[in-house]
Amino acid sequence: MKRTFFILLITLLWLASCGSSNERKFVKSPLDNLIRDLDAEKNFTIILYDMEMEDNIGSNEYKHKYKIITMKDSVPQERITDWMPVSEEFFFEHENNMGMEIASKTNGKVSKVVAPPGYSQYVGNPQYGQWRTSSDGSSFWEFYGKYAMLSSMFGLVGSMINRNSYYDYRDNYYGRRPYYGALPDGRPAYGTYSPQGQRANPDFYNRTGGAMSFKDKVNSRVTRSSSSTRSSSSGSIFGSSSRKSGSSSSGSKRSFGGRRRR
Repeated sequence: MKRTFFILLITLLWLASCGSSNERKFVKSPLDNLIRDLDAEKNFTIILYDMEMEDNIGSNEYKHKYKIITMKDSVPQERITDWMPVSEEFFFEHENNMGMEIASKTNGKVSKVVAPPGYSQYVGNPQYGQWRTSSDGSSFWEFYGKYAMLSSMFGLVGSMINRNSYYDYRDNYYGRRPYYGALPDGRPAYGTYSPQGQRANPDFYNRTGGAMSFKDKVNSRVTRSSSSTRSSSSGSIFGSSSRKSGSSSSGSKRSFGGRRRR
């Protein structure tokens, strides 16, 4: 009896070992590697600059390009990476985040909470600009001349950053959850399916046929991925169709720009 129990125990342990060896191992994303490579920087912003889905025989390929913004001697610097392969899961996780800040480092602290470009440390910060009042009495953000190029780097040219919208982000989203804002017509103010996203990288929309065409392609890919996952006997949830609108991490709340005004 003891011998039978011992053999059964060894068999179960062996099966468990085989199962764990077949599990998908954790692999760092290109974003994690960029954050590691920028470790010496006290402050940086990483923006999802471009996305690509490719259909190859027997496999799908997903790729990202990132825009990295740093400061050198108080002068803004930008660099756009080459195409980097990403996992299906990571691609779908950031489907909504074209033109968005998907990682930042502020005074040595890293965050991967998705935000409109520049919102985490430049917009609202009196070191880089000020709130101005328009003819209708509303307040909007304007970078100082020295930092005017940040508007272009962040893809914000042509966008009026409203003070109330910005403080909605600071009060209710900063460091906790992604913020996309909202336009009067119900569309998001930032991200892949927004006018700002199209202004930030028009080549992406020309290449993919526009935001809605891209969304159709994503939905088609998700449907195929879901069907494949359901029909697979191995049944891993890694790379399934469930998507998040952005990563989140904890972050201390701080406020720039003084008291709120309209």
